[in-house]
Amino acid sequence: MALNQWTTKRWSVKEAVAGCVRHGLPAIGLWRQNVAEQGLDETVPLVKHAGLRVSSLCRGGFLTSPGFEEDNRRAVDEAAALNAACLVMVVGGLPGVVPGEPLGEISRDLRSARNQVADALALLAPYAAQRGVRLALEPLHPMYCADRAVLSTLGQALDLAAPYPPETVGVVVDTFHVWWDPQVFEQIERAGREGRIASYQVCDFLSPLPADALLGRGMMGDGVIDFGPLTEAVAAAGYAGDVEVEIFNADIWAADPDEVVATMKDRFARLVVTRS
Repeated sequence: MALNQWTTKRWSVKEAVAGCVRHGLPAIGLWRQNVAEQGLDETVPLVKHAGLRVSSLCRGGFLTSPGFEEDNRRAVDEAAALNAACLVMVVGGLPGVVPGEPLGEISRDLRSARNQVADALALLAPYAAQRGVRLALEPLHPMYCADRAVLSTLGQALDLAAPYPPETVGVVVDTFHVWWDPQVFEQIERAGREGRIASYQVCDFLSPLPADALLGRGMMGDGVIDFGPLTEAVAAAGYAGDVEVEIFNADIWAADPDEVVATMKDRFARLVVTRS
């Protein structure tokens, strides 16, 4: 089990690393803005000396926005410095749509936006390969299609990854985003055949969702997802990497982070690990 840093958002990188050590967690998923606050040059030895793996760096992407290439090259460089297992790519929504902001000048051409993502990936994948970084395409739940990710299914992500070596472009299986998909088990199996699973992330899907749907991710067992079959499918597909708990939730963020991690470990052991 790995702690995604935003599950304990109140913790700085230094505090989160110490928390992982204190709770016996072997890996941490880091966020770029937190690494920048800590300082990349300080974060690299901090994680290394703690004996932690970096299960992911989040995030690159927003490939439908102007100036995407420069920022994503920096993200690749940061992932390389941290020896992260992957750089999570949230590919971006419709051009001009900004998360949380009123609509202005936008494009409603969804097909063109998806083509932009494919074109951008063609520019970034060779650079990632040179730096030894694996890009991990993350399909998001369709409710985020307009503003965050025009990739909504694992199948779409796998199609987009197909032209590239699996060690260069993989996919993220995130329970919050894929649990609803009637093709999810077939696509997890396909991802395994193609060697594409770069990250497995877990949290629950709350019902009803809060007013801010971005914060609708819950602690495992507090929502509607049946984790056992998904975890078994990912394991059967050959994934043996870290499993990140990634939760965006205002109540969890307000709680004591050590209590959050203790609850996370208990729920993970009871609900997420494979039954075999």
